[in-house]
Formats: sequence, C-alpha cells, structure tokens
Amino acid sequence: MTLTASQHAPDVAECIPTTQAGECCSLVQGPLSPARAQRVAVVLKALADPVRLRLLSHIAAQGCGTVCVCNLTDDLGISQPTVSHHMKKLVDAGLVTREQRGKWAHYTLVPSAFAELRAVLDIS
Repeated sequence: MTLTASQHAPDVAECIPTTQAGECCSLVQGPLSPARAQRVAVVLKALADPVRLRLLSHIAAQGCGTVCVCNLTDDLGISQPTVSHHMKKLVDAGLVTREQRGKWAHYTLVPSAFAELRAVLDIS
C-alpha cells in the first residue's frame, strides 16, 4: 500500500510516550482489572443517558434523604413509566436504592458508588 504525504506512517519517535517535567498523567490506583472495568462500564452506561442524569441530579439535589417517585414525575415533567424504566437502570447499576412505601417507590443515592467512580476517574 502506498501512503500519500498526508497519510504518512508514524515515525518511531511519534510512538514513544514522552513526559515533560510536571506533565505526568497516571491512574492513581493503577490499571483496572477486567472485573472492575466491567462494573464501572455498567455504571457509566447507566449514566450515559440525559434522562437518567436529570433524575440522578434531582435526587442528589435533595441531599441525603429519599425522594418519592411522585416528585420525580411532577418536578421533571417525565411520565411515570419513563421514570420507572430509567430508575430501574440506575438501581441495577448500583447508583440508587429503591424502597417501596405503600404505593410509592422512594429512591436514595448510594454514595459508595460515586466514590468508586471518582477513584477510577482520578487521573493525576
């Protein structure tokens, strides 16, 4: 295969990582194991939806207490079936817990799930 000037093969020097003084970048806890990468991917996938991010931020804005699903539908203008679908994804990912109180579900954040995300994303 012939390469044009704009498609040149990389020089060996381009493939060698360079580090300038003060420009170090590494994962604090080291590379992820396959199992941990899978767990984190599930959480990130759950977060990769605008509706779920809005729901999660609404719950987080209420502090450490529980939030009734009835408040989520009213405050965010999202239908109950849509809220239930997205909240199930957040529960399955371990980001929130669900407690049934009578006919209403109440949700609470799981702080340890966010601590793990911070640890994985902590690149310094």
